[in-house]
Amino acid sequence: MQFFIDECISPQVAARLNETGQHAAVHPRDIGRRGDPDHVVLRNAIAEDRIIVTENARDFRGLVGREDLHPGLLILPCVSRDRCLQLLQTAITFLETVAAGAREAPADHMINRVIEVNSAGECRIYRLPEID
Repeated sequence: MQFFIDECISPQVAARLNETGQHAAVHPRDIGRRGDPDHVVLRNAIAEDRIIVTENARDFRGLVGREDLHPGLLILPCVSRDRCLQLLQTAITFLETVAAGAREAPADHMINRVIEVNSAGECRIYRLPEID
């Protein structure tokens, strides 16, 4: 899967994801996009088909809720870098399990969905925007 790791999260999280060879993650520090406003981050993530990984739940929930189509949002709690990476791996495993049950690729299953992870590692997935 392709991820955009928001600048509120350590760039080492992107580096560690890339080391696995299973994912392509970018961090704004590494691509010259530090300081981009959230709406620009979302626009670029949509254009590049990248799931946004952030701790900034309120702002990004509001932004993706107004989009007709987005690649997904993964919200993590504000924790240490190592715990952040653990929780991200938990969320990815959760997504892979849910997507397999729906007979979809994980990235396809994330389209117009949000996964929120709490500090205990409990994951919740829902659609955003909601379908009428």
